[in-house]
Amino acid sequence: MADVKANVSKPQNASSKSSNVMLINTLIVATCLIVAHVIFHTVFASTGNFNDGAARHQPKNLMGTMYLGGWVVPILLSTFLVALCFIIERALTVFKSRGKMNNAEFIKKVQFHLSTKNIDAAIAECDKQAGSVGNVMKSGLKKYKEMTTNQELDTEQKVAAIKKEIEETTSLELPMLEKNLVFLSTITSAATLLGLFGTVMGMIRAFAAMANAGAPDANALAAGISEALVNTALGIGTSFLAMLAYNFYTTIIDNVTYGIDESGFTLEQSFVANYK
Repeated sequence: MADVKANVSKPQNASSKSSNVMLINTLIVATCLIVAHVIFHTVFASTGNFNDGAARHQPKNLMGTMYLGGWVVPILLSTFLVALCFIIERALTVFKSRGKMNNAEFIKKVQFHLSTKNIDAAIAECDKQAGSVGNVMKSGLKKYKEMTTNQELDTEQKVAAIKKEIEETTSLELPMLEKNLVFLSTITSAATLLGLFGTVMGMIRAFAAMANAGAPDANALAAGISEALVNTALGIGTSFLAMLAYNFYTTIIDNVTYGIDESGFTLEQSFVANYK
């Protein structure tokens, strides 16, 4: 009965944790949206940003021009803030996952200790590495140490047990690294499309104003196009930042994954060689 309760509690804890993460992410997005609208309606809308003051038809600077870009601008600004938040949030996790030691150097030290059958020293190296590779390796080494005194299983079964332990730890470690990258990948494409949408809306307004005026006005048209293109510039800039961050983090995660695979292979080969 105790085992059944333990098995039931794990999914519940995982579900609760997932719900908390979703709630936090929702709050981040909602906060960024609110902050973006506050900036748009206070900072960008300030009369000091316009030559004609409260009329707000003749922008004096970039902020005034961005205000005239229309209602899409605060949404684009919120996507920029969301991207910035998750870039910082992922940096705190992904950089930590790299550990304090190069993976190749760390694995060589573990291999040396395993060759001398000093498993405790190898586990100590994992604590020094303090990264995702070290966490997975430490879990595998604990099972490795347990299997060295196991008299019931044959070598193949012991290796399989070590491999299973590494796979289970990896399945817990990697999702933590990849979490929230979906926001950056989505913003990479969505920000550009949203910027183009804002530009099209601005162009429609500019040409509609010219049509209603009844006479071509090159200056008014140029001003309208300038305001419309603000959306494209903000969208492309946000997309570019999100794309760089996403590719940078995925590269680090790929390196960590490779290190985990290499560490697992190292443990399996070492056990076969030393404990036949």
